[in-house]
Amino acid sequence: MTSAERLAVLGCAGLVAVSVTGCGSVTEAVKGDGGKAITMGTTSVTSALDPAVAYDLGSWLLLRNTFQSLLSYPAASSAPSPDAAQSCEFTGNDAVQYHCTLRPGLKFSNGHPLTAADVVYSIERTRKIAAENGPAGLLDSIKSVEAKGDNEVVFQLTKADATLPAKLAGPAGAIVDHQVYPADKALPNDKLVGSGPYKIDSIETMSIEGGPKIPGKVVLSPNDKYSGDAKVRNAKFTLRYFDKTGELKDALDKGEIDLTDNSLEPNTAAQVRSEQQGGKTDLQVVEGDSTDTRYLVFNTKDATGGNVAVRQAAAQLIDRKALARDVFARTVQPLYSMVPAGITGHTTAFFDKYGDQDVTKAKAILNTAKVQMPVKLTLTWSRSRAEGAESEMLKKQLEAGGVFQVTVQHEADWDVFKKGWADAKYQAYTIGWFADYPDPDNYVAPLLVEGGAYHHGWDDTRISQRLVPDSLKQADRTAANSAYAQIQTIAADNAPLIPLFQNKAFYASRSNITGVESTVDTTGVFRFWEISRIGK
Repeated sequence: MTSAERLAVLGCAGLVAVSVTGCGSVTEAVKGDGGKAITMGTTSVTSALDPAVAYDLGSWLLLRNTFQSLLSYPAASSAPSPDAAQSCEFTGNDAVQYHCTLRPGLKFSNGHPLTAADVVYSIERTRKIAAENGPAGLLDSIKSVEAKGDNEVVFQLTKADATLPAKLAGPAGAIVDHQVYPADKALPNDKLVGSGPYKIDSIETMSIEGGPKIPGKVVLSPNDKYSGDAKVRNAKFTLRYFDKTGELKDALDKGEIDLTDNSLEPNTAAQVRSEQQGGKTDLQVVEGDSTDTRYLVFNTKDATGGNVAVRQAAAQLIDRKALARDVFARTVQPLYSMVPAGITGHTTAFFDKYGDQDVTKAKAILNTAKVQMPVKLTLTWSRSRAEGAESEMLKKQLEAGGVFQVTVQHEADWDVFKKGWADAKYQAYTIGWFADYPDPDNYVAPLLVEGGAYHHGWDDTRISQRLVPDSLKQADRTAANSAYAQIQTIAADNAPLIPLFQNKAFYASRSNITGVESTVDTTGVFRFWEISRIGK
Protein backbone atom coordinates (compact mmCIF):
# COMPACT_ATOMS: atom_id res chain seq x y z
CA MET A 1 0.00 0.00 0.00
CA THR A 2 1.12 3.56 -0.59
CA SER A 3 -0.87 4.84 2.36
CA ALA A 4 -2.50 3.32 5.39
CA GLU A 5 -6.23 2.84 5.27
CA ARG A 6 -8.37 4.27 8.00
CA LEU A 7 -9.17 1.68 10.65
CA ALA A 8 -12.36 0.54 9.00
CA VAL A 9 -13.07 -1.72 11.95
CA LEU A 10 -13.94 1.42 13.90
CA GLY A 11 -17.46 1.84 12.64
CA CYS A 12 -20.16 4.49 12.88
CA ALA A 13 -21.86 5.74 16.02
CA GLY A 14 -19.07 4.46 18.25
CA LEU A 15 -19.73 0.82 17.37
CA VAL A 16 -17.09 -1.58 16.11
CA ALA A 17 -18.16 -4.81 14.49
CA VAL A 18 -16.28 -7.46 12.55
CA SER A 19 -17.52 -10.83 11.46
CA VAL A 20 -16.53 -13.74 9.29
CA THR A 21 -18.54 -16.32 7.44
CA GLY A 22 -17.51 -19.76 6.31
CA CYS A 23 -15.22 -20.26 9.29
CA GLY A 24 -13.91 -23.62 8.12
CA SER A 25 -10.16 -23.40 7.61
CA VAL A 26 -7.96 -24.73 4.86
CA THR A 27 -4.22 -25.23 5.40
CA GLU A 28 -2.29 -25.96 2.25
CA ALA A 29 1.33 -27.07 2.39
CA VAL A 30 2.70 -26.57 -1.11
CA LYS A 31 5.10 -29.38 -1.89
CA GLY A 32 6.79 -27.77 -4.88
CA ASP A 33 9.93 -27.21 -2.83
CA GLY A 34 10.37 -30.92 -2.23
CA GLY A 35 9.99 -30.44 1.50
CA LYS A 36 13.14 -28.31 1.81
CA ALA A 37 12.70 -25.51 4.32
CA ILE A 38 12.52 -21.92 3.13
CA THR A 39 14.98 -20.03 5.31
CA MET A 40 14.62 -16.38 6.19
CA GLY A 41 17.30 -14.26 7.85
CA THR A 42 16.94 -11.26 10.14
CA THR A 43 19.17 -9.15 12.35
CA SER A 44 16.27 -8.40 14.70
CA VAL A 45 17.63 -10.65 17.41
CA THR A 46 15.52 -11.33 20.46
CA SER A 47 15.78 -13.13 23.77
CA ALA A 48 12.29 -14.06 24.99
CA LEU A 49 9.50 -15.56 22.89
CA ASP A 50 6.71 -15.93 25.46
CA PRO A 51 3.94 -13.52 24.36
CA ALA A 52 3.57 -12.18 27.91
CA VAL A 53 7.10 -10.75 27.91
CA ALA A 54 8.09 -10.53 24.22
CA TYR A 55 7.91 -6.99 22.87
CA ASP A 56 10.39 -6.45 20.07
CA LEU A 57 10.55 -6.92 16.33
CA GLY A 58 12.49 -10.18 16.44
CA SER A 59 10.01 -11.94 18.71
CA TRP A 60 6.85 -10.56 17.13
CA LEU A 61 8.10 -11.62 13.70
CA LEU A 62 7.89 -15.20 14.95
CA LEU A 63 4.85 -14.91 17.22
CA ARG A 64 2.59 -13.55 14.48
CA ASN A 65 3.12 -16.84 12.65
CA THR A 66 2.87 -19.28 15.54
CA PHE A 67 0.10 -17.84 17.71
CA GLN A 68 -3.47 -16.75 17.10
CA SER A 69 -5.16 -13.70 18.56
CA LEU A 70 -8.85 -12.92 18.52
CA LEU A 71 -8.24 -10.73 15.49
CA SER A 72 -5.43 -10.27 12.97
CA TYR A 73 -4.52 -8.13 9.97
CA PRO A 74 -5.19 -9.50 6.48
CA ALA A 75 -2.65 -8.58 3.83
CA ALA A 76 -2.83 -4.97 2.60
CA SER A 77 -5.37 -3.92 5.21
CA SER A 78 -5.06 -1.84 8.36
CA ALA A 79 -8.45 -3.06 9.56
CA PRO A 80 -8.39 -6.02 11.98
CA SER A 81 -10.46 -9.03 10.99
CA PRO A 82 -11.49 -12.07 13.03
CA ASP A 83 -8.86 -14.76 13.50
CA ALA A 84 -9.46 -17.03 16.49
CA ALA A 85 -12.71 -15.13 16.84
CA GLN A 86 -15.71 -15.68 14.61
CA SER A 87 -16.92 -12.17 15.36
CA CYS A 88 -16.10 -9.24 17.65
CA GLU A 89 -17.92 -6.00 18.37
CA PHE A 90 -18.29 -3.16 20.83
CA THR A 91 -21.65 -3.36 22.55
CA GLY A 92 -23.49 -0.20 23.52
CA ASN A 93 -22.51 3.22 22.26
CA ASP A 94 -19.80 4.14 24.78
CA ALA A 95 -17.04 1.77 23.56
CA VAL A 96 -16.33 0.38 27.02
CA GLN A 97 -17.57 -3.19 26.50
CA TYR A 98 -16.20 -5.50 23.81
CA HIS A 99 -17.64 -8.91 22.98
CA CYS A 100 -16.09 -11.73 20.93
CA THR A 101 -17.37 -15.13 19.86
CA LEU A 102 -14.72 -17.77 19.10
CA ARG A 103 -14.58 -20.03 16.09
CA PRO A 104 -15.76 -23.54 16.97
CA GLY A 105 -13.25 -26.38 17.29
CA LEU A 106 -10.07 -24.38 17.90
CA LYS A 107 -7.04 -26.33 19.11
CA PHE A 108 -3.48 -25.66 20.11
CA SER A 109 -0.68 -27.48 18.28
CA ASN A 110 -0.46 -29.97 21.17
CA GLY A 111 -4.10 -30.95 20.60
CA HIS A 112 -5.52 -29.19 23.65
CA PRO A 113 -8.78 -27.33 22.97
CA LEU A 114 -8.62 -23.54 22.77
CA THR A 115 -11.57 -22.01 24.61
CA ALA A 116 -12.70 -18.70 26.01
CA ALA A 117 -11.00 -19.67 29.27
CA ASP A 118 -7.63 -19.64 27.47
CA VAL A 119 -8.32 -16.15 26.11
CA VAL A 120 -9.13 -14.87 29.60
CA TYR A 121 -6.07 -16.61 31.05
CA SER A 122 -3.78 -15.15 28.37
CA ILE A 123 -4.90 -11.55 28.90
CA GLU A 124 -4.85 -11.79 32.70
CA ARG A 125 -1.47 -13.54 32.63
CA THR A 126 0.20 -10.84 30.54
CA ARG A 127 -1.21 -8.16 32.82
CA LYS A 128 -0.14 -10.04 35.96
CA ILE A 129 3.42 -10.71 34.81
CA ALA A 130 3.67 -7.07 33.67
CA ALA A 131 7.18 -7.51 32.25
CA GLU A 132 9.19 -4.29 32.49
CA ASN A 133 9.80 -4.14 28.75
CA GLY A 134 6.78 -6.26 27.82
CA PRO A 135 3.43 -5.67 26.09
CA ALA A 136 1.18 -5.40 29.17
CA GLY A 137 0.82 -1.66 28.68
CA LEU A 138 -1.14 -2.28 25.49
CA LEU A 139 -3.84 -3.93 27.61
CA ASP A 140 -4.08 -1.30 30.34
CA SER A 141 -7.53 -0.10 29.28
CA ILE A 142 -8.99 -3.50 30.19
CA LYS A 143 -10.80 -3.53 33.53
CA SER A 144 -11.81 -7.18 33.37
CA VAL A 145 -12.17 -10.03 30.90
CA GLU A 146 -14.68 -12.81 31.41
CA ALA A 147 -15.51 -16.08 29.68
CA LYS A 148 -19.17 -16.82 28.93
CA GLY A 149 -19.14 -20.55 28.33
CA ASP A 150 -16.49 -21.98 26.03
CA ASN A 151 -16.91 -19.63 23.08
CA GLU A 152 -17.71 -16.11 24.32
CA VAL A 153 -15.40 -13.49 25.82
CA VAL A 154 -16.47 -10.14 27.24
CA PHE A 155 -14.04 -7.29 27.92
CA GLN A 156 -15.01 -4.49 30.31
CA LEU A 157 -12.85 -1.38 29.84
CA THR A 158 -11.88 1.28 32.35
CA LYS A 159 -12.30 3.94 29.68
CA ALA A 160 -13.21 4.25 26.05
CA ASP A 161 -10.51 2.69 23.89
CA ALA A 162 -11.29 2.67 20.19
CA THR A 163 -7.94 1.00 19.51
CA LEU A 164 -8.62 -2.16 21.55
CA PRO A 165 -9.40 -4.32 18.47
CA ALA A 166 -6.11 -3.22 16.91
CA LYS A 167 -4.19 -4.03 20.10
CA LEU A 168 -5.78 -7.46 20.39
CA ALA A 169 -4.83 -8.19 16.77
CA GLY A 170 -1.12 -8.40 17.63
CA PRO A 171 1.03 -10.67 19.82
CA ALA A 172 -0.03 -8.71 22.91
CA GLY A 173 -3.34 -10.50 22.41
CA ALA A 174 -1.78 -13.89 21.61
CA ILE A 175 -3.71 -16.80 23.09
CA VAL A 176 -1.72 -19.32 25.14
CA ASP A 177 -2.62 -22.74 26.54
CA HIS A 178 -3.53 -22.37 30.21
CA GLN A 179 -2.48 -25.98 30.77
CA VAL A 180 1.09 -25.23 29.63
CA TYR A 181 1.94 -21.61 30.51
CA PRO A 182 2.64 -20.67 34.15
CA ALA A 183 0.51 -17.82 35.46
CA ASP A 184 3.29 -15.74 36.98
CA LYS A 185 6.43 -16.21 34.89
CA ALA A 186 7.61 -16.68 31.31
CA LEU A 187 7.70 -20.12 29.71
CA PRO A 188 11.14 -21.16 28.38
CA ASN A 189 11.52 -20.58 24.65
CA ASP A 190 11.82 -24.27 23.83
CA LYS A 191 8.45 -25.07 25.44
CA LEU A 192 6.25 -22.72 23.40
CA VAL A 193 2.84 -23.92 22.21
CA GLY A 194 0.48 -21.87 20.06
CA SER A 195 -2.43 -22.30 17.67
CA GLY A 196 -1.16 -20.32 14.67
CA PRO A 197 -0.40 -21.51 11.12
CA TYR A 198 2.99 -22.89 12.23
CA LYS A 199 4.30 -24.86 15.17
CA ILE A 200 7.87 -24.70 16.45
CA ASP A 201 9.84 -27.89 15.80
CA SER A 202 13.16 -26.82 17.27
CA ILE A 203 15.17 -23.85 18.49
CA GLU A 204 18.95 -23.60 18.30
CA THR A 205 20.56 -20.96 20.47
CA MET A 206 23.49 -18.63 19.99
CA SER A 207 25.30 -16.01 22.07
CA ILE A 208 26.60 -12.61 21.03
CA GLU A 209 30.04 -11.61 22.28
CA GLY A 210 29.85 -14.09 25.14
CA GLY A 211 26.41 -12.94 26.23
CA PRO A 212 23.48 -15.15 27.30
CA LYS A 213 21.98 -17.79 25.03
CA ILE A 214 19.30 -16.41 22.71
CA PRO A 215 17.41 -17.90 19.76
CA GLY A 216 19.64 -18.33 16.72
CA LYS A 217 17.64 -20.66 14.50
CA VAL A 218 13.95 -21.57 14.77
CA VAL A 219 12.55 -24.38 12.62
CA LEU A 220 8.82 -24.30 11.91
CA SER A 221 6.39 -26.63 10.19
CA PRO A 222 2.70 -26.24 9.33
CA ASN A 223 0.46 -26.76 12.34
CA ASP A 224 -2.02 -29.46 11.39
CA LYS A 225 -4.29 -28.41 14.29
CA TYR A 226 -4.58 -24.85 12.96
CA SER A 227 -8.06 -23.50 12.34
CA GLY A 228 -7.95 -20.19 10.51
CA ASP A 229 -7.84 -18.53 7.12
CA ALA A 230 -4.11 -18.62 6.35
CA LYS A 231 -3.15 -20.96 3.51
CA VAL A 232 0.38 -22.21 4.12
CA ARG A 233 2.35 -22.31 0.85
CA ASN A 234 5.51 -24.06 2.05
CA ALA A 235 6.28 -27.38 3.71
CA LYS A 236 8.70 -25.96 6.28
CA PHE A 237 9.99 -22.53 7.28
CA THR A 238 13.16 -21.63 9.17
CA LEU A 239 13.95 -18.29 10.77
CA ARG A 240 17.62 -17.49 11.41
CA TYR A 241 18.84 -14.61 13.56
CA PHE A 242 22.12 -12.85 12.72
CA ASP A 243 24.15 -10.50 14.88
CA LYS A 244 25.47 -8.34 12.05
CA THR A 245 24.12 -7.21 8.70
CA GLY A 246 27.31 -8.34 6.95
CA GLU A 247 26.78 -11.88 8.21
CA LEU A 248 23.23 -11.78 6.90
CA LYS A 249 24.35 -10.71 3.41
CA ASP A 250 27.10 -13.37 3.35
CA ALA A 251 24.52 -16.04 4.18
CA LEU A 252 22.29 -14.77 1.37
CA ASP A 253 25.17 -14.80 -1.13
CA LYS A 254 26.16 -18.34 -0.12
CA GLY A 255 22.62 -19.65 -0.45
CA GLU A 256 22.38 -20.41 3.27
CA ILE A 257 19.20 -18.35 3.44
CA ASP A 258 16.53 -17.74 0.82
CA LEU A 259 15.33 -14.30 1.82
CA THR A 260 15.75 -11.49 4.33
CA ASP A 261 13.41 -9.15 6.08
CA ASN A 262 14.21 -5.42 6.08
CA SER A 263 17.56 -6.06 7.81
CA LEU A 264 20.18 -5.54 5.11
CA GLU A 265 22.66 -2.73 5.60
CA PRO A 266 21.15 0.20 3.65
CA ASN A 267 23.93 0.58 1.07
CA THR A 268 23.84 -3.18 0.49
CA ALA A 269 20.08 -3.13 -0.08
CA ALA A 270 20.49 -0.26 -2.55
CA GLN A 271 23.29 -2.13 -4.34
CA VAL A 272 21.23 -5.32 -4.66
CA ARG A 273 18.36 -3.31 -6.08
CA SER A 274 20.67 -1.63 -8.59
CA GLU A 275 22.21 -4.96 -9.64
CA GLN A 276 18.76 -6.47 -10.04
CA GLN A 277 17.71 -3.62 -12.31
CA GLY A 278 20.87 -4.16 -14.36
CA GLY A 279 20.40 -7.92 -14.58
CA LYS A 280 23.64 -8.57 -12.70
CA THR A 281 22.37 -10.76 -9.87
CA ASP A 282 20.02 -13.65 -9.24
CA LEU A 283 18.75 -11.83 -6.17
CA GLN A 284 15.61 -9.75 -6.24
CA VAL A 285 14.36 -6.94 -4.04
CA VAL A 286 10.76 -6.18 -3.18
CA GLU A 287 10.40 -2.55 -2.13
CA GLY A 288 7.42 -1.35 -0.16
CA ASP A 289 6.15 1.12 2.39
CA SER A 290 7.07 0.80 6.03
CA THR A 291 5.88 2.63 9.12
CA ASP A 292 8.85 1.55 11.24
CA THR A 293 10.40 4.66 12.76
CA ARG A 294 13.64 5.73 14.42
CA TYR A 295 14.14 8.28 17.19
CA LEU A 296 16.85 10.00 19.17
CA VAL A 297 15.67 9.71 22.79
CA PHE A 298 16.78 11.88 25.72
CA ASN A 299 16.80 10.82 29.35
CA THR A 300 14.98 13.81 30.82
CA LYS A 301 15.87 12.64 34.36
CA ASP A 302 19.49 13.45 33.52
CA ALA A 303 20.70 17.01 34.17
CA THR A 304 21.72 17.47 30.52
CA GLY A 305 18.84 15.70 28.82
CA GLY A 306 16.41 17.22 31.30
CA ASN A 307 17.14 20.71 29.99
CA VAL A 308 14.57 21.50 27.29
CA ALA A 309 16.96 23.99 25.67
CA VAL A 310 19.53 21.23 25.17
CA ARG A 311 16.92 19.04 23.51
CA GLN A 312 15.67 21.89 21.32
CA ALA A 313 19.23 22.72 20.25
CA ALA A 314 19.76 19.08 19.28
CA ALA A 315 16.52 19.12 17.29
CA GLN A 316 17.77 22.25 15.52
CA LEU A 317 20.98 20.48 14.45
CA ILE A 318 19.64 17.18 13.11
CA ASP A 319 19.95 16.95 9.33
CA ARG A 320 17.60 14.12 8.40
CA LYS A 321 18.16 14.49 4.68
CA ALA A 322 21.90 13.92 5.07
CA LEU A 323 21.25 10.96 7.37
CA ALA A 324 18.90 9.39 4.82
CA ARG A 325 21.20 10.12 1.88
CA ASP A 326 24.70 9.57 3.21
CA VAL A 327 24.19 6.84 5.81
CA PHE A 328 21.10 4.97 4.69
CA ALA A 329 21.50 5.29 0.90
CA ARG A 330 17.95 6.64 0.58
CA THR A 331 16.48 3.43 1.98
CA VAL A 332 14.78 5.60 4.62
CA GLN A 333 12.91 8.87 4.39
CA PRO A 334 13.20 11.86 6.75
CA LEU A 335 10.58 11.98 9.49
CA TYR A 336 9.47 15.25 11.07
CA SER A 337 6.73 14.02 13.37
CA MET A 338 5.97 11.33 15.92
CA VAL A 339 3.45 9.76 13.54
CA PRO A 340 4.93 8.50 10.25
CA ALA A 341 3.68 9.23 6.76
CA GLY A 342 1.09 6.68 5.72
CA ILE A 343 -0.69 6.77 9.08
CA THR A 344 -3.64 9.10 9.60
CA GLY A 345 -2.66 11.98 11.87
CA HIS A 346 0.81 12.47 10.35
CA THR A 347 2.13 16.06 10.48
CA THR A 348 5.45 17.86 9.98
CA ALA A 349 5.60 19.40 13.47
CA PHE A 350 9.39 19.21 13.88
CA PHE A 351 10.04 20.80 10.48
CA ASP A 352 7.47 23.49 11.21
CA LYS A 353 9.32 24.41 14.41
CA TYR A 354 12.97 23.84 13.48
CA GLY A 355 13.19 23.72 9.69
CA ASP A 356 16.53 22.59 8.29
CA GLN A 357 19.75 22.32 10.29
CA ASP A 358 20.77 25.75 11.60
CA VAL A 359 23.80 26.15 13.87
CA THR A 360 23.10 29.82 14.57
CA LYS A 361 19.59 29.05 15.84
CA ALA A 362 20.89 26.18 17.98
CA LYS A 363 23.45 28.48 19.64
CA ALA A 364 20.79 31.12 20.20
CA ILE A 365 18.56 28.61 21.99
CA LEU A 366 21.38 27.65 24.37
CA ASN A 367 22.56 31.23 24.89
CA THR A 368 19.05 32.32 25.84
CA ALA A 369 18.88 29.48 28.36
CA LYS A 370 22.41 30.36 29.60
CA VAL A 371 23.72 26.88 28.77
CA GLN A 372 27.48 26.70 28.29
CA MET A 373 28.82 25.27 25.04
CA PRO A 374 29.95 22.76 24.04
CA VAL A 375 27.30 20.69 25.74
CA LYS A 376 28.83 17.36 26.72
CA LEU A 377 26.56 14.47 25.75
CA THR A 378 26.98 10.69 25.64
CA LEU A 379 25.06 9.00 22.83
CA THR A 380 24.47 5.24 23.22
CA TRP A 381 23.34 2.82 20.55
CA SER A 382 22.85 -0.93 20.39
CA ARG A 383 21.40 -1.97 17.03
CA SER A 384 21.17 -0.14 13.74
CA ARG A 385 20.97 -1.28 10.13
CA ALA A 386 23.79 1.17 9.46
CA GLU A 387 25.65 -0.04 12.55
CA GLY A 388 27.97 2.65 13.94
CA ALA A 389 27.68 4.95 10.91
CA GLU A 390 24.33 6.29 12.13
CA SER A 391 25.62 7.45 15.51
CA GLU A 392 28.79 8.86 13.98
CA MET A 393 26.70 10.97 11.61
CA LEU A 394 24.54 12.21 14.50
CA LYS A 395 27.70 13.04 16.44
CA LYS A 396 29.01 15.06 13.48
CA GLN A 397 25.73 16.93 13.14
CA LEU A 398 25.41 17.73 16.84
CA GLU A 399 29.03 18.89 17.04
CA ALA A 400 28.57 21.34 14.15
CA GLY A 401 29.79 24.79 15.18
CA GLY A 402 31.00 23.47 18.51
CA VAL A 403 27.50 23.31 20.00
CA PHE A 404 27.87 19.79 21.42
CA GLN A 405 30.75 17.52 22.37
CA VAL A 406 29.46 14.00 21.82
CA THR A 407 30.85 10.70 23.05
CA VAL A 408 29.44 7.68 21.23
CA GLN A 409 29.23 4.38 23.07
CA HIS A 410 28.00 1.02 21.78
CA GLU A 411 26.13 -1.49 23.92
CA ALA A 412 26.22 -4.80 22.02
CA ASP A 413 24.02 -6.74 24.43
CA TRP A 414 20.40 -5.92 23.63
CA ASP A 415 19.11 -7.01 27.04
CA VAL A 416 21.70 -4.84 28.77
CA PHE A 417 20.69 -1.94 26.52
CA LYS A 418 17.00 -2.35 27.40
CA LYS A 419 17.80 -2.47 31.10
CA GLY A 420 20.04 0.55 30.69
CA TRP A 421 17.34 2.78 29.27
CA ALA A 422 14.79 1.42 31.78
CA ASP A 423 17.18 2.31 34.62
CA ALA A 424 17.87 5.78 33.15
CA LYS A 425 21.58 5.04 32.71
CA TYR A 426 21.97 6.74 29.32
CA GLN A 427 21.89 10.45 28.54
CA ALA A 428 20.69 9.95 24.97
CA TYR A 429 20.19 6.92 22.78
CA THR A 430 18.87 5.88 19.39
CA ILE A 431 16.05 3.39 19.14
CA GLY A 432 13.64 2.09 16.52
CA TRP A 433 9.90 1.71 16.95
CA PHE A 434 7.77 -0.72 15.00
CA ALA A 435 4.01 -0.49 14.91
CA ASP A 436 2.01 -2.61 17.31
CA TYR A 437 -1.00 -1.53 15.30
CA PRO A 438 -1.40 0.94 12.40
CA ASP A 439 -3.02 3.83 14.26
CA PRO A 440 -1.58 7.22 15.33
CA ASP A 441 -2.21 6.32 18.96
CA ASN A 442 0.54 3.69 18.71
CA TYR A 443 3.12 6.38 18.00
CA VAL A 444 1.91 8.66 20.76
CA ALA A 445 0.61 6.91 23.89
CA PRO A 446 3.40 4.31 24.22
CA LEU A 447 6.15 6.79 23.38
CA LEU A 448 5.08 10.00 25.14
CA VAL A 449 2.73 9.27 28.03
CA GLU A 450 4.28 9.08 31.51
CA GLY A 451 7.82 8.51 30.31
CA GLY A 452 6.89 6.11 27.54
CA ALA A 453 8.14 2.64 26.70
CA TYR A 454 11.70 3.96 26.46
CA HIS A 455 11.60 5.51 29.95
CA HIS A 456 12.68 9.01 28.90
CA GLY A 457 10.93 10.39 31.98
CA TRP A 458 8.97 13.16 30.25
CA ASP A 459 5.22 13.67 30.49
CA ASP A 460 2.87 16.51 29.62
CA THR A 461 -0.54 16.41 31.26
CA ARG A 462 -2.13 18.08 28.26
CA ILE A 463 -1.24 14.93 26.33
CA SER A 464 -1.62 12.23 28.97
CA GLN A 465 -4.73 13.52 30.73
CA ARG A 466 -6.68 15.25 27.98
CA LEU A 467 -5.63 14.79 24.36
CA VAL A 468 -4.90 11.04 24.39
CA PRO A 469 -8.07 10.13 26.33
CA ASP A 470 -10.15 12.34 24.04
CA SER A 471 -8.61 10.81 20.92
CA LEU A 472 -9.51 7.29 22.10
CA LYS A 473 -13.19 8.20 22.18
CA GLN A 474 -13.16 8.77 18.42
CA ALA A 475 -14.36 5.62 16.70
CA ASP A 476 -13.86 7.41 13.39
CA ARG A 477 -10.09 7.71 13.67
CA THR A 478 -9.83 10.61 11.22
CA ALA A 479 -11.93 12.64 13.67
CA ALA A 480 -9.02 12.40 16.11
CA ASN A 481 -6.56 14.14 13.75
CA SER A 482 -6.89 17.49 15.49
CA ALA A 483 -5.89 15.97 18.82
CA TYR A 484 -2.89 14.22 17.28
CA ALA A 485 -1.77 17.43 15.59
CA GLN A 486 -1.79 19.19 18.97
CA ILE A 487 0.11 16.32 20.57
CA GLN A 488 2.83 16.43 17.93
CA THR A 489 3.21 20.19 18.27
CA ILE A 490 3.72 19.81 22.03
CA ALA A 491 6.21 17.01 21.41
CA ALA A 492 8.16 19.17 18.96
CA ASP A 493 8.25 22.06 21.42
CA ASN A 494 9.70 19.83 24.15
CA ALA A 495 11.64 17.26 22.09
CA PRO A 496 11.96 14.38 24.58
CA LEU A 497 12.25 12.25 21.46
CA ILE A 498 13.45 13.57 18.12
CA PRO A 499 12.10 11.66 15.11
CA LEU A 500 14.86 10.84 12.64
CA PHE A 501 13.41 8.77 9.82
CA GLN A 502 10.95 6.09 8.82
CA ASN A 503 12.11 3.05 6.96
CA LYS A 504 11.37 2.01 3.47
CA ALA A 505 11.03 -1.76 3.19
CA PHE A 506 13.60 -3.70 1.14
CA TYR A 507 13.16 -7.47 1.25
CA ALA A 508 15.85 -9.38 -0.66
CA SER A 509 15.34 -12.94 -1.85
CA ARG A 510 16.61 -15.47 -4.34
CA SER A 511 14.92 -15.37 -7.72
CA ASN A 512 13.03 -18.62 -7.13
CA ILE A 513 11.26 -17.29 -4.02
CA THR A 514 7.74 -15.95 -4.51
CA GLY A 515 5.09 -14.35 -2.33
CA VAL A 516 7.21 -11.67 -0.67
CA GLU A 517 5.23 -8.92 -2.38
CA SER A 518 2.06 -10.33 -0.78
CA THR A 519 3.28 -9.63 2.73
CA VAL A 520 5.00 -6.24 2.54
CA ASP A 521 2.59 -3.59 3.78
CA THR A 522 2.13 -0.99 6.50
CA THR A 523 0.75 -3.44 9.07
CA GLY A 524 4.25 -4.66 9.93
CA VAL A 525 3.12 -8.28 9.67
CA PHE A 526 5.42 -10.64 7.74
CA ARG A 527 3.33 -13.68 6.82
CA PHE A 528 5.59 -16.72 6.49
CA TRP A 529 2.74 -18.72 4.98
CA GLU A 530 2.69 -16.55 1.84
CA ILE A 531 6.24 -17.53 0.85
CA SER A 532 6.94 -20.38 -1.55
CA ARG A 533 9.70 -21.66 -3.81
CA ILE A 534 9.49 -22.29 -7.54
CA GLY A 535 11.02 -25.63 -8.42
CA LYS A 536 13.81 -27.04 -6.28
